[in-house]
Amino acid sequence: MNKRKRRTWLSFFYKYASYKYYLPLVTKVAPWAFVISAMLAVAGLVSGLAMAPPDYQQGNSFRIFYIHVPAAILSTAVYATMAILSGIYLIWRIKLFAIIARSLAILGAAFTLISLVTGALWGAPTWGTWWVWDVRLTSQLILFFLYMGYIALDLAIEERERADKAISVLALVGLINVPIVKFSIYFSTSLHQGSTFFAKGGPSITSNMLYPALYMFGAYLFFSLGYVCLKSANLINKERLMKHYMRG
Repeated sequence: MNKRKRRTWLSFFYKYASYKYYLPLVTKVAPWAFVISAMLAVAGLVSGLAMAPPDYQQGNSFRIFYIHVPAAILSTAVYATMAILSGIYLIWRIKLFAIIARSLAILGAAFTLISLVTGALWGAPTWGTWWVWDVRLTSQLILFFLYMGYIALDLAIEERERADKAISVLALVGLINVPIVKFSIYFSTSLHQGSTFFAKGGPSITSNMLYPALYMFGAYLFFSLGYVCLKSANLINKERLMKHYMRG
């Protein structure tokens, strides 16, 4: 009975992970995702930059929080998703998951870079320095290098199947850095402030500061969805054209 259920689940899984079902879906989802992202971004920027009060300690420099924190959260979330998809690809050889993982790489690298740059801009007036070599910042920099290494390895190997296997293994190896980034603010002494969203006892900011951050997080999230839909569809079509060309 369990084997029968497993076969049914896997057949369903393989069916809807096929290009036949995936491509029509993402072409419909992408435009809506971008529209929702734009609406949330406008709401987040207006409420965060014009309506939210300045922080009682940091003043208006705190407003970079609305750009920095959603990017920092998604930088690790995207990598974790990329690694999970890579693991699924290595186990079940479902090509679509490798393609989606590849689509996530440049997005994750961008979020990580945004978090590093905005963190430095925020840190200069707040801490009195652009950078400190503490666990949080160093592990975030390592995360950026992992993304860039993934992208570079993908470009370096010409054979598609070999490249997918190699970058999938790299993604899984690099996964060990994600909990270090995530939990470093809890177990290490640092200039970096503690968690804002997940502080003990609830968010450490008032609702008129929290909602703009949630709007911006949603904007980043829906932009990511739209981008991955378009990027993965582009990679699939590119792969199909290459196969057609090779067949002559």
